[in-house]
Amino acid sequence: MTTTTPQAAPLVPSFEDVQTGRKLAIICSKGSLDMAYPGLIMANAALGEGVETHLFFTFWGFDMINKKTMGDLKMTMLGNTATHLPQGLGGLPGMTAMATSRLRKSIAALDVPEVPDFLEQIVASGGHLWACRMSADMNHLSEEDLYDDVEGIISASDFIEKTEGAQLLFI
Repeated sequence: MTTTTPQAAPLVPSFEDVQTGRKLAIICSKGSLDMAYPGLIMANAALGEGVETHLFFTFWGFDMINKKTMGDLKMTMLGNTATHLPQGLGGLPGMTAMATSRLRKSIAALDVPEVPDFLEQIVASGGHLWACRMSADMNHLSEEDLYDDVEGIISASDFIEKTEGAQLLFI
């Protein structure tokens, strides 16, 4: 004689209390012209999709939000094999200026804003800009030295707390 045990009803999750909002945290650690744009483009795309977006500027990425440097980021060929040019050319006088000029023209031809304007667009779209406390201290910079829309100079721990549950990109 076989007995059947009653089967439990399938577990069906309830999504009524689940937050549907997405969060993206982008750590911008590079300050050259060619490395500034990936984070800005990703932030802009995320904001366009309604994703809460936070950018954290640290180490060389601080050049992107430093009032003295943000409008004059450069691109160098030295050590950048993606230029597909002989590396020895990068050390010649004027090559950084030439590479920077060519990149700026290519970016402008696509109607992509320059870094300060792009930051303004990101903030206007609801993005959040944060500066790294350790990087500010290392560079002897205060909030007065930074782009006006940076919300604050915070520690890495504070950034982690603010972006709890976020998808993380390190650039």
